[in-house]
Amino acid sequence: MIAGVPPITRPLTVVPPLTPFTEDLRVDYANLARIVDYVVDDCNASMVVAAGVEAQEYQYLDWEGRKELITKTIDLVGGRRPVAVGITHPSFKQAIELAHLAEKNGAACLQVLAPNRPIGGPTPTSDIIAYFEAIARETSLPLMLYLNQGPGADPTPPATVEIAKLDRVKYVKESSRDLARVSRLIVEIEHAGHAHYFTTMQMLLASLVLGGTGVTLPPPAAFIANKIIEAFVAGDMKEAARLQLQFALYPARWMDAGMVTVMKHTLTYLGIPCGKPFPPYPPITGEKLTALENYLKTTDFKPVRGKNA
Repeated sequence: MIAGVPPITRPLTVVPPLTPFTEDLRVDYANLARIVDYVVDDCNASMVVAAGVEAQEYQYLDWEGRKELITKTIDLVGGRRPVAVGITHPSFKQAIELAHLAEKNGAACLQVLAPNRPIGGPTPTSDIIAYFEAIARETSLPLMLYLNQGPGADPTPPATVEIAKLDRVKYVKESSRDLARVSRLIVEIEHAGHAHYFTTMQMLLASLVLGGTGVTLPPPAAFIANKIIEAFVAGDMKEAARLQLQFALYPARWMDAGMVTVMKHTLTYLGIPCGKPFPPYPPITGEKLTALENYLKTTDFKPVRGKNA
């Protein structure tokens, strides 16, 4: 049991819808609506993320565009699932402005990337804690600590535990594929009752077996993740392992193109247009594209053209 949040009876999927863009690089809200429906209906997301992870390409929007993406994503979800709103910003004051916007629009949670130190140098644990405490003083919503080395800081496991102990941090999203780190933090955070612990797709089944809460991942990978959870809950470990093995090659074999690029092409291939990654980053083409599409035919991904076209 984690104090301050409802008990969880089934592993959860936290899903950030991809952001489609028009030719003039505005958010394509008509296609975003279809993606959100897919996330809710086909992927059975437990929680939807609004403008919270780099795979959503929110970082390319101006300030008003980012706020619009938040409010319209919440509107498109329409209360069918709780929404976690990304409020990450180097300035805690800007993050608080987004937190107030999220509260006003009915968000259930705030997702915050552990910040790098804008003034340079390694980020001390005390700086990250101070940043989270500054946000917590100005909002009533629970916080999700988002760990993604590169865009954000890379706190050590002991530092991560200290941040997770903050009263308002109720969820932790871990992006590493490091089983030693993940297993340790599941024990020291989830089992210890500090916060619910989420990993990423390659770690999903191992995390469930070890007692983690679930996974954060974009569509359409979330479709397979939901099937893994269904098999795990049913006690069918052979089926869960078969499905988990689909994440052994996908998206890793094509990750040189970038996570966003692989996910956008896959969802478009399945029948929901996502457009290209935000320029100047190129789409997948040529032999790599052929290899990806041939691999997708061997997986449990299902075309959705008939339902969504």
